[in-house]
Amino acid sequence: MWQEAFSKFMGVSPEETAVNSDELYNLKSLDGIRLYLDHVHIKNCLLRPYFEQRDSYPLVDARELLPSFEVDLYEYKKLPGFSMVVLERPINYFHETFQFDILHKPVLENDSKESNSCPRFNFIKKNNIETFESRLPKRSHKDFLNEFGSSDISTIENYGKILPYLLEIERAHVMAQDETGKFYLSGIFGSLPSDLDTELKRFGIKIRKFKPGSNNLYELNRLFVYTFLMELHGFPIVSERRTSSALFARRLFRMGERFMVRVLGQSDRTITSLFSHPKAKHYPRVEKIALVQVSPENKETLAELKKGGFFVDVKKRVVILKVRYRQHKFNMENVREDRALSVYKQEVIHPLTGECSTKFNIIKDASSMTLLLNDIVRGEYAGSIVYKRNELIQDTETHERRLKFLFAWLSKHQRRIVGYSEEFYSGVVKVLDSYLLTPDNYEQFNDLSDLYQEVWSKYSYIQQARKLKILEDLKGRVFRGKKISYLEMLQEMTGIMNDLKFEIVNYFDKLVATTLSIGDRVLNDPYLRRTYITCPEDTLTEYGLKIKKYYGRLVVLLDEFKSIRKSRTKYEDGTVVSGMF
Repeated sequence: MWQEAFSKFMGVSPEETAVNSDELYNLKSLDGIRLYLDHVHIKNCLLRPYFEQRDSYPLVDARELLPSFEVDLYEYKKLPGFSMVVLERPINYFHETFQFDILHKPVLENDSKESNSCPRFNFIKKNNIETFESRLPKRSHKDFLNEFGSSDISTIENYGKILPYLLEIERAHVMAQDETGKFYLSGIFGSLPSDLDTELKRFGIKIRKFKPGSNNLYELNRLFVYTFLMELHGFPIVSERRTSSALFARRLFRMGERFMVRVLGQSDRTITSLFSHPKAKHYPRVEKIALVQVSPENKETLAELKKGGFFVDVKKRVVILKVRYRQHKFNMENVREDRALSVYKQEVIHPLTGECSTKFNIIKDASSMTLLLNDIVRGEYAGSIVYKRNELIQDTETHERRLKFLFAWLSKHQRRIVGYSEEFYSGVVKVLDSYLLTPDNYEQFNDLSDLYQEVWSKYSYIQQARKLKILEDLKGRVFRGKKISYLEMLQEMTGIMNDLKFEIVNYFDKLVATTLSIGDRVLNDPYLRRTYITCPEDTLTEYGLKIKKYYGRLVVLLDEFKSIRKSRTKYEDGTVVSGMF
């Protein structure tokens, strides 16, 4: 099956693709060239390495495509990596905002019917070959000249053939449109500018995590801002190649360009595309493609994938998965304020026909998450995860590894656990309590007290954040999906805040700050104040008096929260510098 998938991907041979690319794809539009490049890159940069290294190829775990993205600890030097820029317009070389070696599209003159009779055509071809050769490692010069010495390497039909050589050139390659509107290879050895310092500080000030001149706030929140900014563009804080690609895409988007920036990392084994779209208002769209190993727990999905012929490798449960993400503007009143991305759509690509199916749920299966968590606490999970950005945990055989795995797993999935259904959350609580609160484990936990407290602190954060998520809904007078009255809102809100007050022994400044912000927003509701709070009591109905009573309780509770926060927070020049205690 897998040999067949490689030779027949899209049902077209490389030679047929080169000849018929105009018929198969619209090579004059950004969407068309993106689809063409999807198929060329999948075939040459994912499938080919997989077939050549089938026994050792590091398949992507479905979890790795869920935000937030994990830091990569290994770089697989034998796997391909590249970056590229596609511009839906002709090149304007002097006025471009980045550096690259330009390639020209040879064009036959009006009186020339064949390239052999057109000196200028041949001169441009030769110049392109020399430019390309100058950036290739010397070991590849002979093979390159033998294969392309007399070819037009700029034409889009030759892109799939020349790609292996492009992968040997360290920097980005460039595509743009010729005078007819058709895309061609217009540049190599591109350096994508990355003004990280300016972008980071500007973004941090915009979302009010930084203040000009405040070293304390900068030190406290820099990593959060950096992580959020990168995740908006589909990456963790990783290599310079991916950082510069993300920030360059951000720059092109602000300039109003029609573009695509694409990166394949040798560590993440994932093709990431950032591209403009008419409906994208604030950030470029993010899309990822990878060879993913489907979880064995997804029995029904596995059966459907096999029935439809979607497996690249049935035995190893390998599929070609494309995931598109939705970006979220930063909202400091949202308990999941670190959520920059969420999964918008997932498509499994058929390895023979290129058909994309959206009916499979590969990476957002809540039931398989609970089963996986159960395997972790039992010590039966044999996968890997990165603990605190610098340690790879590859099994859960010991309690130490189990606790580290739990901490990393809860950290990655905390915003999903906060936002998912009550049924899912109760399952998570049942599994965690069965492990963390079992008396038989106390002796081992005493020897690992620091790790145990880390996990418990993360668990406590999630528990409090779940309640705070309800407060967020109540702010809009919504409770468990239903619209409620002002009185019901205040009753539920004061009850939850009262519970939170007694759990504050596990103090999280961010959650307390969010609680205060939500409470203040309710207290200052214009309709509530005008209709009930500022009116004399003798003019109010029994319903209005109850609202006023619960409003007063809310004021008292917020004052208590402010007192708790003040006792745990130091101020320097009016700047909050506390974190989690």
